[in-house]
Amino acid sequence: MSGATLTIDDPQLMGDFVTESLEHLSQVEIQMLILEKDPEDKPAIDTVFRGFHTIKGLAGFLDLTDIREVAHETETLLDLARKGQLRISPAVVDIVLAAADFLKAWLNRITAVLEGQEPEQEPEKEALLVRIRAGAQNDATPQTAAESAAPAPKPVAQAAAAEPQPAIAPKLAPEAAQPAVPAPVSSATEEAARSGAGERKPAAAEKVAGEDIRTVKVQTSKLDFLVDMAGELVIVQSMVRHHPELAALHNPAALRNLAQLERITGELQKTAMSMRMVPVGGLFQKMSRLVRDLARKTGKQVEMESFGADTELDRNVVEELADPLMHMIRNAVDHGVEAPEGRLAAGKSVVGKVTLRASHQAGHIVIAISDDGRGLVRAKIVEKAKKTGLIETDQGMSDREVFDLIFAPGFSTAAAVTDVSGRGVGMDVVKQQIQKLRGHVDIESVPGQGTTFYLRLPLTLAMIDGLVVGVGEERYVVPLFSVREMLRPTPEMLFSVENRQEMGLVRNNLIPVVRLHERFGVEPRSREATDSLWIVAEAAGKSFCLMVDELIGKQEVVIKSLGESLKNVPGIAGGAILGDGRVGLILDLESIFRWEARVA
Repeated sequence: MSGATLTIDDPQLMGDFVTESLEHLSQVEIQMLILEKDPEDKPAIDTVFRGFHTIKGLAGFLDLTDIREVAHETETLLDLARKGQLRISPAVVDIVLAAADFLKAWLNRITAVLEGQEPEQEPEKEALLVRIRAGAQNDATPQTAAESAAPAPKPVAQAAAAEPQPAIAPKLAPEAAQPAVPAPVSSATEEAARSGAGERKPAAAEKVAGEDIRTVKVQTSKLDFLVDMAGELVIVQSMVRHHPELAALHNPAALRNLAQLERITGELQKTAMSMRMVPVGGLFQKMSRLVRDLARKTGKQVEMESFGADTELDRNVVEELADPLMHMIRNAVDHGVEAPEGRLAAGKSVVGKVTLRASHQAGHIVIAISDDGRGLVRAKIVEKAKKTGLIETDQGMSDREVFDLIFAPGFSTAAAVTDVSGRGVGMDVVKQQIQKLRGHVDIESVPGQGTTFYLRLPLTLAMIDGLVVGVGEERYVVPLFSVREMLRPTPEMLFSVENRQEMGLVRNNLIPVVRLHERFGVEPRSREATDSLWIVAEAAGKSFCLMVDELIGKQEVVIKSLGESLKNVPGIAGGAILGDGRVGLILDLESIFRWEARVA
């Protein structure tokens, strides 16, 4: 099947093939990185061999000639390693990973056709086959110019790639062109390839912890719809519960039924949300391959360790997190970790280390990206910031404030531009994408010892815990994770700086006061600070007081889009339908704080 004639007769079967092949290629990458450290690991060799062998068989059954040929030649090379006739060297690892990238590129083309899109250009096959055959003769050739010029394959069906890679499901829904969430069931496609029949088998039962667990594959579109409907049900249930007539109801049986409805609705919502949660291990695995490739490109020795790979996060967050995490890993390897001679001179191991950690903290997930390299040098950052006009002086700036300058657009302290990094793009994009996910980035760095970036993210993009506050006749939702405390100010707590910036004395610290009614042009009930409520919040790494009229209550709200015309309004992250049926605007506190700083 060539690029000009890429037609698909059975979308369902082809969709199954793509899903199962992605699973095998995911394992190929994991095991090849293991083999690079331990070439004698026979189970790893067997796993990689079986992966290419299965893909070859399925591709032959589906008449995918290019995939079958590359998989067959790679299988031949790996068979020599299984028999002890070929040692797994770094050059052989390069070849096998190049073959895996080729297959991914083809899977990407198939996915494009399944989704009704134009497939990209075919990846170069002949040069790769020559390279694989040379490797089988223990004479691995360097990557050819044609191969190096070929674009790296894009992620295929990101939802599947970001999630744990299970075996293929026996059946796809009729809309097979849409990506689906894989589930661990029997491999019907492989059985079809062996038998020459396209019959589907029922889902196999899998023994887990002594119980029969049956799973099916579900389209992500259907799963998202289920989550949305569960959210709508929560909204309606909340509106029913807060209805004035029902609030005055004293019938015990009716109240019991309402309580039961609330309980069942809550459980349904939690279950629906949990179905979208996936481990970050798949994402960490991609970063492990990236570190390996960057180390070879930069001539450095770098290892990656990961912890908390089983920590679960909303699938949509995992997908959005891939690009910023990739930028940060690139910077850690290129800018952070020193060259071998530099590490030896500094008394370090010649092998640098990059560490990824994921953990749950207070309803959020925190991902830490660490390296044991040279660290951030304050003087160097300040010098560059002065040259570019970001600051005039660093007097009074903390290390954290100075480090945050690296997120400014176009900021880079790289001495030279490389194809890895150094063009001044990347870190500003990282911050924008993390903010888009309602998260924030913190930096810790010690010169000569390394740097750690902390990404703090919500577990899901669909819901948020918030404080519902009132300003005049309007309702706003303040994200609870940003709130530190609430208080009613006294006259002794009010200060002004140069007769223009209003400040509040909270726990012996002067922090800015932001009047929400001024930000959105709303008429408040009172302009006197002592008649209002201060919500001490944190945004952009700094604290400030958000002044509102009243606190209405705490509520878990379903986030709703405001549409194209209102989606970019500064200070607003979205909308929500409150328990009384009114619409409340969800606040983007970081944007509000930046606006206040500019005005001040």
